[in-house]
Amino acid sequence: MTTPLSPTPRSTVRRNAIRARSDRAELYDLLDAGLVGHLGLAMPTGPLVLPTAYGRDGDTLYLHGSTGAATLRAAGGGLPVCFTVTHVDGIVYSRSAFHHSMNHRSAVVQGTARPVTDPDERWHALAVLTEHLAPGSWTATRQPDRRELAATAVLALDLTEASVKTRTGPPGEDERDLRTPAADWAGVLPLHTRWGTPVPCPLLPADLPVPERVSSRG
Repeated sequence: MTTPLSPTPRSTVRRNAIRARSDRAELYDLLDAGLVGHLGLAMPTGPLVLPTAYGRDGDTLYLHGSTGAATLRAAGGGLPVCFTVTHVDGIVYSRSAFHHSMNHRSAVVQGTARPVTDPDERWHALAVLTEHLAPGSWTATRQPDRRELAATAVLALDLTEASVKTRTGPPGEDERDLRTPAADWAGVLPLHTRWGTPVPCPLLPADLPVPERVSSRG
């Protein structure tokens, strides 16, 4: 059994609603497959959207940054936020410019982030963030010291109010374009992302092998 998303008036997909997904597992898969999200909020100086790393634990999304960042202070102070993650899977070419599109998967999370102040949860959140970005690195590397912890702000955003929308398949076409004898090419140009060859830090010993936690991702 899967747990459905519970749309609210804000998170209900209305435009092209047929592309909305209702399975919460699809939200988890989409978030877990991404590395960068965008945090949006209305600052006193105007709307602001910032790219940021994240990590998920169950229905909680963890974000972090500098304690000196005004955006994180505002988000942690009760300002409503919106967090989005998008994967582009291909460019859709149509016989008309109007019907060109993208095959994609996107998630939108809305809510109020809370500052993570409990020491145990902060430690857990930083482990989640590190493991999402670089699996195996939390236990393999030096962990944050007191000074680094003091300089890091951690926020938790609940995934209750979220929506998922996807587009797949070939272009949609107008009948008049299908009747055009000299119609241009139409179809999908897939987009794939892959890891490259690890590049070692120049300060490492020359004979130090690349650990499996890094090489296995390639």
